[in-house]
Order: sequence, then structure tokens, then C-alpha cells
Amino acid sequence: MKMENMTITAQTEVAPKIYRIVLNGPLARELRDPGQFVNIRVGTGIDPTLRRPISICDVDLENEELTMIYRQEGKGTKLLSEKLVGDEINILGPLGQGFPVEVAKKNSTCVLIGGGVGIPPLYYLAKKLVATGANVITILGFRTEKDIFLEEEFNELGQVIVTTEDGSKGMKGYVTDALKSLTSYDVYYTCGPKPMLRAVEITAQSPGYISLEERMGCGVGACLACVCDLTKPNEETGKGYAKICSDGPVFLAGEVIL
Repeated sequence: MKMENMTITAQTEVAPKIYRIVLNGPLARELRDPGQFVNIRVGTGIDPTLRRPISICDVDLENEELTMIYRQEGKGTKLLSEKLVGDEINILGPLGQGFPVEVAKKNSTCVLIGGGVGIPPLYYLAKKLVATGANVITILGFRTEKDIFLEEEFNELGQVIVTTEDGSKGMKGYVTDALKSLTSYDVYYTCGPKPMLRAVEITAQSPGYISLEERMGCGVGACLACVCDLTKPNEETGKGYAKICSDGPVFLAGEVIL
């Protein structure tokens, strides 16, 4: 974990209130595990006090570039969306435990299931899985066609199934409707809101891993603001809870109570 001021090299709105930001700096070389996140200081003073956790969408190690995609929905992310190319922002990371790429074997089939801003961390994961020789099928869930982003990028890595709740593009319905249409796969990885994660756990026909979205205070496991209940106590610690920021955000499916 390191702290560094990184320079904004791009900031664009890719869908309504969904922004893609690209940062440059040596810290990018530390961000090797998909599913991890960084904590961003969005202001220069004490307001807002807390950093904002944003997932890692993509990393270019050679050019020291970090890409993130986030939703502008509160004071902190609004301030972030107003930052300009050339501005510097303070980044703390990498944080958390990422997706286990190593469980996917060569020629195995991996299904990636994302909803909304749970989609971005799956892109870096998909690139890593393809690099190992795995086959990737990605299911992207949105409310409507205008909300869609990253579809073209995922298409370059494997089969993509888009679902929209209103049927304006792709399959009408939810990501679980698309998941039911798949007959065989070896492992799944998913990130999105808890109701979606619950439905995916019930629907999936293979072992999998979930990434939880959660409000965080410190982001490093000190404040206990993001604890979640385990389905059974940890065998090593005896504790019945886990800290999403440091023990997660990625967990084995069925390990935590959603």
C-alpha cells in the first residue's frame, strides 16, 4: 500500500453520471490484482473528510496508467467529476483482496456478471483471465440502453450478453435471466448491488466469487464501518464477521450473509 499524488490524463462521461477517469503515476505499477480498489482524496481541505473508495477498472503497467469508472451521485464523487486534465489527486492503494485469477485453468470457462458500477472491476479481471488462456463470458446488466458502458471493450475479450430491465437493448430482464441460459461453466465472478449478488448466488451452477460494494470509513480495516456477517465463524480467528475493506471486498460465494 502506497500513497501518491497522481495526475489526471483523461476524464470523460461515458453514460449519464458515469465517468471514466485515467490517472498517471508510479503507483499504477503496484495495482496488479483485479478486484482491489484505491481510496481517493477528492478535496484539498477537510471537507469532505473521508476518502472515496473506487474500484480499479484497468491498469497499464508499462505506461503507469490507472483507469477507474465511477458514478457521480454524492458530494465526493461530484467533486471528483469536476477535476480537470492536469489536476493531481491523492491516491491510497492498492487496498483489499482481489479476485483469485489462479482458480481459472487454461481453457476453462469463466462467467463474469456485473451490474451498474459493479462492472468496472470485472474488466481488469477479464483481461487477466484471458491472458491465462481461460474463456470469458461476460454478462452486463443495466436499467436501459443509455446506461450501457464498456460493452465494446468486453467484446474484445470474449462473448458478451447485455441485459436491460426495459428491453431497450439485448436481453430484457436481469443478469440472472442471462445466467440461466448458460448450460456449462467452471467458475463465476460477480460484482454489483447486494440484491443482484443474492440472486446470482441462488442461480449459479458453479463455484464463484463475489465482490461487495460498501460505504467505507478508513478503507484499511481500522474503523469497522464496513463489517459484514459471515455464514459461519472464521476457523482461524473465531470471529463471525469480516471487514469488507481489508478481508474483502472479494469473498467466496456463500461465505458472507448478503
